[in-house]
Amino acid sequence: MSTPRSITLDINGKRIPLVLDPRTTLLDALREHADLPGTKKGCDHGQCGACTVHVAGERMLSCLTLAMQVEGQPVMTIEGLKTGDGVLHAVQRAFIDHDAFQCGYCTPGQIMSAVACIREGHARTDAEIREYMSGNLCRCGAYPHIVAAVREAARRLAQGVSR
Repeated sequence: MSTPRSITLDINGKRIPLVLDPRTTLLDALREHADLPGTKKGCDHGQCGACTVHVAGERMLSCLTLAMQVEGQPVMTIEGLKTGDGVLHAVQRAFIDHDAFQCGYCTPGQIMSAVACIREGHARTDAEIREYMSGNLCRCGAYPHIVAAVREAARRLAQGVSR
């Protein structure tokens, strides 16, 4: 057992003080210590993408990242995408409109990757979307709906419609 250490994480624009074992993953810090269960624990080996979050604007697998590594960097989870008044992000809205989830378990990671995919400029074609979303697995096989949702959200965001 390691000695717990006090850190402060910047999660969804809020500074959250935590006392963690230095071996605590960012995923476990979010779900079990910061009370943010939206990020899902899938394979816990970095292979499914269910735990994708943004750290300093870049997508990152939170199950492979130690919480201590991201201290001082902004962390964005699925809970942080909607506005304070509850308005959904364009990608969240598109996932609903295109029925881009079935069981929904992978959806938070899919949406976080989709937001990054669009921001990175990798949503110009369906093939490009599939390639840059390939790190996120959907055991239900909702891939055609996910691609349609990402395409629609990219179009709306390009038109300046952010929600």
